[in-house]
This record gives sequence, structure tokens and C-alpha cells, in this order.
Amino acid sequence: MLDAQLAALEEMNPGAVGRDVDSVPRAAITAGGHGEHFGHGLGHGVGLEVHEAPRLAQASDTVLAPGNVVTVEPGIYIPGRFGVRIEDLVVVTDEGCEILTSVSKELTVVA
Repeated sequence: MLDAQLAALEEMNPGAVGRDVDSVPRAAITAGGHGEHFGHGLGHGVGLEVHEAPRLAQASDTVLAPGNVVTVEPGIYIPGRFGVRIEDLVVVTDEGCEILTSVSKELTVVA
């Protein structure tokens, strides 16, 4: 999941299309055998509303622009077992993106 999320962050550039950004982590998750467990879009805009444009999803033709604030949150959910999601809040910049989240991505095992 971490590799998929980091790959998605690399795609966060002005001019990137929502469905194309979504496809990168989706391909990594599918290659890992969990494509059917990634049942939502990669992310969405955050502004006046919690869920708004631009959308990062397979059906999205939204083009990212500098100043867009979006979530980047791939996740898989295995019914009856568990789910994993890694999420960052980012702002699209002229050069790529700036991660606003300050939480560590180090693996924490809760027994």
C-alpha cells in the first residue's frame, strides 16, 4: 500500500488528469493481487466541503491545477478481515505537490 501511495504522490502534478493519477496506484494494487479490494477513487478535493472537485478516480477527467488541495488515499478492504489506507493531504504546486500531512508512514503494529 505504501508503494502505491508514494507512486500516486509522484503523479500529482499540474496538468495531470484525475483518472490517470488514479490509475498509477490502482495498477500497483492490482499487481499485488488486491485490485478487487480497491473499491473507491484515489482521492478528492478538500476546500469548503470535505469531498469536492477535483476528483482522482477512474471516471474523472478533471485536470489538476496549482492550488488544488486534494487527498491521496489509496486503500484496500478485504471483507470480514481488515482494511488498509494511507492518506495524505496535498496541495498541487507549479512543480508537483507539497504534502501537508505530518503523520509518519512507518508501520505500526497494533496487537
